[in-house]
Amino acid sequence: MTHHRSPDIPREKTNLDKRFPIFIEDTIGVDSGYQKLHWHDALEINLIKSGTGYYIINGETFEFRQGDILLINSNDLHCAYETSDLVLQVISFDGSWLTGTLRYDPEILSPFKEMGVSFTNLLDREHPRIGKLRSLLLEMQQEHAGALRSHTSLVFACLHQFLAYVNRDFRFSAADGASRSQVNAAQLDKVRLVIHAMESDLVYPWTLNELSELVFLSPSRFCDIFRRTVGVPPQLYLIQLRLEKAVKLLGTTDLKIVDVAMECGFRNLSNFNRLFNRHFGYAPRTVRQRSS
Repeated sequence: MTHHRSPDIPREKTNLDKRFPIFIEDTIGVDSGYQKLHWHDALEINLIKSGTGYYIINGETFEFRQGDILLINSNDLHCAYETSDLVLQVISFDGSWLTGTLRYDPEILSPFKEMGVSFTNLLDREHPRIGKLRSLLLEMQQEHAGALRSHTSLVFACLHQFLAYVNRDFRFSAADGASRSQVNAAQLDKVRLVIHAMESDLVYPWTLNELSELVFLSPSRFCDIFRRTVGVPPQLYLIQLRLEKAVKLLGTTDLKIVDVAMECGFRNLSNFNRLFNRHFGYAPRTVRQRSS
């Protein structure tokens, strides 16, 4: 079998105002796009306002609950899942916004630059300073939303305080055994390449052997690395990608359901209906009825 080696998963470009490069919003639940592994160029801070769920970041699972704070670096390969009633604050910002600060505080971005070495993605929820960090994030959001006079300076100040406190108080030492990355950079690159191959050709009947050949690994080794990185085996992840594409086609086209199934790589309608219902909890025709 000859299937061209695919390029890496493209990094998502976060569109931010160049003069005020920060975006703050609340999200309810996790849409299907964020359940797929992705990475982006912006730095990200999450505050869990309510509910529970978990992130898979560079192959490690972080279960979170109300009050937790997570940091996601621009190179972190990650996806998120909700388990109950999730509302989270998402702050995305351009690290270059703090370039001036680096002249007098070269460690201000260390919580991101030293992620996995001196910091972990999920901040210690028992730390006495965590309440102060939550207050700063909420104040930052209030100023950002209110857009009153000098709000940009106050948002900037809150972000500086937040990062300074994290840098000062939330470091761990190598002796703590807290370096938690379960998947190394080379392995992450292999997973990115395979996922991009899947997304580029969902109709192709990928086998485990073919996917593992793309990254020169044995099927068992590849399956282990993929599962630790993504949280599910490669075959199941491929099914999820196909089902997500099917939902989009059902809602935006007039294709017959059987044609949608074929377009997304399913070989027969009954199998498509069964997997769709198992994954979403309703039949494909329900999507068509809702969109009509």
